[in-house]
Amino acid sequence: MRFIFLVFTLTSAHSATITNGDDWSLPLWVTPASDYVFFNEFSSPTFNINTHAIDVTWRQINPAQGVFSQSNTDTWTEVISGGETFNFASFSDQQAENGHYWLRIWLSGEQWAPDWVLSDCNIPANQRWLDHSQQDRHIPLWNSCVWNHAKIMYQHVFQTWNIKDDPKFEFAYVPGGFFYGEFDFDVMWSAFQAGAVTTNTLLAWLTDIRTSLTAIMGNQSGKLMYTGQDYPFDFLEKNNGAFELHAKDAVDAGMGVRNGISELFNFHLNETPAYGSHIQNDGHVTIDENYIVHANNHVIGNENECFNACGFSTDDPYYAVVMSNLKALQLRSTHLLVETQDSYLTDFATHWNWVRHELGKNVQSAADAWVALREYEDKFFIDNTPTNDINWLGKPWLHNFERWLVQKDIGPNGMSRRGSDVRINVLDTDNGTSYEGRLTNHATGQDYLYFFIQDDFAQGNSPNMQLKVTYLDTGTTTWQLHYNDNTAQTISESITNSNTDSLKTATFELPNAHFDNNMTGNSDFRIYNGGVNDIEVKFVRLIRLNQPLSNSLFIDGFED
Repeated sequence: MRFIFLVFTLTSAHSATITNGDDWSLPLWVTPASDYVFFNEFSSPTFNINTHAIDVTWRQINPAQGVFSQSNTDTWTEVISGGETFNFASFSDQQAENGHYWLRIWLSGEQWAPDWVLSDCNIPANQRWLDHSQQDRHIPLWNSCVWNHAKIMYQHVFQTWNIKDDPKFEFAYVPGGFFYGEFDFDVMWSAFQAGAVTTNTLLAWLTDIRTSLTAIMGNQSGKLMYTGQDYPFDFLEKNNGAFELHAKDAVDAGMGVRNGISELFNFHLNETPAYGSHIQNDGHVTIDENYIVHANNHVIGNENECFNACGFSTDDPYYAVVMSNLKALQLRSTHLLVETQDSYLTDFATHWNWVRHELGKNVQSAADAWVALREYEDKFFIDNTPTNDINWLGKPWLHNFERWLVQKDIGPNGMSRRGSDVRINVLDTDNGTSYEGRLTNHATGQDYLYFFIQDDFAQGNSPNMQLKVTYLDTGTTTWQLHYNDNTAQTISESITNSNTDSLKTATFELPNAHFDNNMTGNSDFRIYNGGVNDIEVKFVRLIRLNQPLSNSLFIDGFED
């Protein structure tokens, strides 16, 4: 005879431990993907920043045609505003520093390019344009003469100097223009407006960037971190309303990719084809992990250093830091640029330690799957009309930040509503409005929150799991966790809110979990509000207490 146990209310295996605030803890077996996931211009081992920059100008390492130097230094000043002075040590001295390095060759500034290139390619003074910072003028990298010289330089650095195979080399920002060696389509737009370049010339150059540089790098092309972006940052958008996919094209050619502004965590980083990130019809964002940039272990970078800096400001930096990092992790970033002060590494050390252990992990190697429950607007889809081909229910509102764990509204009893924590224009107006957390709706009989685990994270018998539910402790409602163990449905001990109006985390031990998509709507587990007040959930993490034995334990797919 088979007995179906529906309730275990006092069994310790199914009880919960309550702690105050967020809980970023991980099992002892978890280690970072590498010691080099954090990077900056300078190493700071105290903060686990072990990847420093090698910054050199083109004229510094290529002072004459056919001549290359690892011993030259360079100094230059932002001349338009009389601003910052940059002092670049020699290539060899920077390479000799402790730790790994990333490479940034400053190509396009009129102070960075060799005089012999300007002379040989006949680049007059009126063929130099300001970047978006309005600090420096830039030469036309798309000029075939200029770009051919640049390719020879890149070939010498990566192949003759053999930087591409240096075990200390992490990645390079390419193509080396414009502001801070990063892409700035404003420069191209200025040239286009002046009639100095055609659309076809610019598109041909963008094609040559990816074909030539990946050919030079060969099997190391995934370490070329392409710094241009897909829409909304594109010269063609200003030209004829058409959005191009230059970053995706670069990734398809074999490059890695980098975004410099994931601090704007709600804005434009949802439909990002270069990351395999796409908005689904129901307003959830999914990541195609079979896409080349993930499947072939390319470098994926983001920069989270502008919170009360770079023209951004917030009176709640913890919130801004956490949401920016969740967005970078949702995009499956492998490397993150951080600043010791501006990223609040000391203030929020526990959270940053968790981030360091999350970067670069895939669904097989990660310690946890998680979802931040929220509803937010992507204002890019309000302000830009050429995106009408990308539609979904509720546009421009989107649901959750999710990494291998999804929360979805399911009838007849799991239609949640917006949380009570409303955030407006955090850091910048582009970030729009967010409703953090999701509430049940007891008044209309909606007492459940349903969750789906990606099958290749956990499927079937999944022993030694742990679930952390971060919630707002309001009211005096009681609530429970429902899931299946290896016999039948299990109901956790009830938790009763104590109306402290503070954030708390409940940790449930799941020693015999069985995730078989067998609950309502093919979900894997649910949270049930059994009281008269509603439960408001902010963040949920499913944690592997034991290290996975293999990277090929599971098969793919969400259980929708």
